[in-house]
Amino acid sequence: MTDTIYALTVVLEKDIRDDDIEAITNAIRMLRGVLDVTNHISDPSTYVAEARARRELGDKLWEVLYPQSI
Repeated sequence: MTDTIYALTVVLEKDIRDDDIEAITNAIRMLRGVLDVTNHISDPSTYVAEARARRELGDKLWEVLYPQSI
């Protein structure tokens, strides 16, 4: 038996101004089966989550490069 999908999430490579993203959202709306496209505004919590993820990855890379001896 196959699963059915009710929604897709698209994550952009970087933040794009709302007036520059209009063509992309209009193109997605033209796809068959698309009911609506909603833009999500960047806010401080988005920035904090990205900074934390970047820091965590950096810490892991440093640990690989310079492992702590026991």
